[in-house]
Amino acid sequence: MTRIATFNVNGVNGRLPVLLKWLGETDYDVVCLQELKTSDVKFPIEAIRDLGFSAIWHGQKSYNGVAILARGRDPVERRRGLPGDPDDTHSRYLEAEI
Repeated sequence: MTRIATFNVNGVNGRLPVLLKWLGETDYDVVCLQELKTSDVKFPIEAIRDLGFSAIWHGQKSYNGVAILARGRDPVERRRGLPGDPDDTHSRYLEAEI
């Protein structure tokens, strides 16, 4: 059975120690993060990879931003941006196959 969790991190870099501790103590296969509040280049992928997760993310400085983490598997991005909204610039939607 695949185990999935979602976590509104309210700032992934500021809450990184809490996130990493939680990821290390749980056995979820897929974790979805909301409110990354960081740009794509500042997403802490190395720390997340060190715990055995691969990830895709759609970041935005100051607010919004989402990510999909998968333990031992690479998520394949299928869609970025809210479907049906060609003007979506708010980094609130990310779709993947795991």
